[in-house]
Amino acid sequence: MWRKRTVGWLILCMVCLLLLIARLVQIQLLDTESFSKHNVNLLEESVKQRTQELVIDSGRGDFLDRNGELLTHKKLRVLVLFPFLKKIDWDAEKVAEIAGISNQALRNAVENAKKPFAFGEPYPIELTTSQMERINALKIPGVFAVEKKFERASVPAEQLIGLTGENASLLKKRYPEKELPEKTQVGVSGLEESFDEFLLPEGPTKLVYHVDGGGAPLFGINVKYVDPANPFYPVNVRTTIDQTIQQKAEELVDQYQIKKGGLVLLNIEDNSVLAMVSRPKINKKNPYEGSGITNRMLKQEIMGSVFKTVVAAAAIEHNLDDPTRIFDCTKKINGKPERKYNHGKLNFTESFARSCNRTFGELAKELQKKDPSILEEYAEKLSLIGSVGWKGEIYHTDDFRQFPNEDKGRVFLSDEARKDANFVAMSGIGQHEVRATPLAVANMMATIARGGQKEMVRAVSKIQYKNGTTMVEFPEKNLSGESISPYTAMKLQKLLREVVLNPNGTGRALSSLPYSVAGKSGTAETGKYEDGKQLHNKWFAGYFPFEKPKYALVVVNLDVKETGNTVNLIFADMVKMLYELD
Repeated sequence: MWRKRTVGWLILCMVCLLLLIARLVQIQLLDTESFSKHNVNLLEESVKQRTQELVIDSGRGDFLDRNGELLTHKKLRVLVLFPFLKKIDWDAEKVAEIAGISNQALRNAVENAKKPFAFGEPYPIELTTSQMERINALKIPGVFAVEKKFERASVPAEQLIGLTGENASLLKKRYPEKELPEKTQVGVSGLEESFDEFLLPEGPTKLVYHVDGGGAPLFGINVKYVDPANPFYPVNVRTTIDQTIQQKAEELVDQYQIKKGGLVLLNIEDNSVLAMVSRPKINKKNPYEGSGITNRMLKQEIMGSVFKTVVAAAAIEHNLDDPTRIFDCTKKINGKPERKYNHGKLNFTESFARSCNRTFGELAKELQKKDPSILEEYAEKLSLIGSVGWKGEIYHTDDFRQFPNEDKGRVFLSDEARKDANFVAMSGIGQHEVRATPLAVANMMATIARGGQKEMVRAVSKIQYKNGTTMVEFPEKNLSGESISPYTAMKLQKLLREVVLNPNGTGRALSSLPYSVAGKSGTAETGKYEDGKQLHNKWFAGYFPFEKPKYALVVVNLDVKETGNTVNLIFADMVKMLYELD
């Protein structure tokens, strides 16, 4: 009996030993670089256990503004110190003298350190080039003056630029054929997402040294500088954003307490984004809480009377803009008396300037009788339907889009609405099912200012290699499809200018600005209520200077109770600011 038990124990021990050997083989030979379902690189992790390091640059590509300045990060010349300094004799007094800091503060910082750090973090002191050179000339092990990349506390155009994060499953799904560390940052929104493949890091730049179990130097005090040393990577994505204008635009939007909305500013000459502000802001602690991560300038909204520009274009090209015709603006579009906005009897031009709903409801119905799809046709001619962001072929991608999450806008959702006279009248004043993005509205104004030429909107002009040479260019491109005629564009220009010049026009508050403005206001009923009050979308869209158009600007304040002119005030302050900068 005891022999059977002995044999059984021996067999059990042999099985356990074989399993242990198999596990060791798996860990040390087979799955060293992708252990467990989390794909842990055991070689890297074992090295981390016996090293301490300070990452100077993650290796992910950067975003630049149109002048080549960093947008998402800043590079600071900082003093880097290693914890092993507490175990050796070093000239802290000399380092402190050069850096202009307290000797005792320097020693205390090292004494309390458990890992390498930039002195003064989270707000490290910044050194001059001269201080850097003098500190490095001391050649003290564990003391370095380097240029380190830090994330900005506040990123300009944060929804446009987007966010990155660690997401192992998304990383594997997006790049199944690439061997990337599990903790590689990936773009999860905005341009960070659309340009993610270009921005992926080759590897970080860091200072590394080896330690024993107690944190003491393992191979002396030799700190290594690790750098992928690729002259071409990481790349830089050069945006069309003007950082100065962007920051001032954000200050204005916040000054006027826009809780939901923002603005879009385009450079008409090359149809590029100079500034884009979206509110609410992103909650950095929990980006997916609320709607802060959403770029509202790329989302379709009820646009109200701004859509009358489309109706006016169709009316002009179908000879319904007879200057002698008088419209009864004492009535609503349903024929009932208009008590709140009783404008009296107006012609076509005055109706546009004063935003008479009756006129454009009637014109929309007359146009619908000619062709039920006519409003959609002209909305497309003015770039309100369909995406307006830059798209084209880049490398192996046939349909690369700079704004992949851009909404496309619409006029009708059903054929029934398209043929219903009442719905058509409501659509003629930008209500019912009419939707457009602020970006598309800005592009409509730029199209009119250019005389009818439709172009794609760019937020990025090129991708540059690390050495500054161009990797990819995003040239100016026309939008496909028909556009309005130069004649129609000219007449729309005059109508938009009349909105500002007319003593009773909805844009008259903008008549005395240093740049001459042409534009259209819009107030849309949203169908939402708060405290028993109807919420509105408030718009002002236009371009300037009128004589030689340079900028197209849209300001929008969404879901608000107030009926004031906040958007006009922001528009006016933007005009003044740009005039001063020019």
